[in-house]
Amino acid sequence: MEKSEVITTLNELAEISRDGEQGFLAAAEDVENPTLKTVFRTAAARCAEGAKELESKIVTLGGEPSKSGSMPGAMHRAWTNLKAALTSRSEQAVLEEVERGEDAAKDAYQQAIAQPLPPEIRSMVQRQYQGVKENHDRVRSLRDAA
Repeated sequence: MEKSEVITTLNELAEISRDGEQGFLAAAEDVENPTLKTVFRTAAARCAEGAKELESKIVTLGGEPSKSGSMPGAMHRAWTNLKAALTSRSEQAVLEEVERGEDAAKDAYQQAIAQPLPPEIRSMVQRQYQGVKENHDRVRSLRDAA
């Protein structure tokens, strides 16, 4: 895999992580439940840390972290739907939309892992994928309990 392809893949994951951060922060602002606020803020922080790590690796590889908002369509739709769910303020609806956003993030990470990434980068992406799965599973459990 060429360095430019690796940088493109890492930029896509960084954008998704930033989108996740913003989505979780929006969800935290608009729910009343203090437990959900904490869960969403913690997940937002995890997304932010992941994005920073990816952006740092992009710079190390000689690339420039993307500043664009060009995210995959599924991610955009998921977080747009979250905004609509927040308007209704239904915890169930918010949790369902947050889970959809995390589904899109999981898919993006799975696609990245399927690529022939250099071992050091593969390790980082797989570690971050575990965090995405943990965020997703926590949200799914909360949704099921709601």
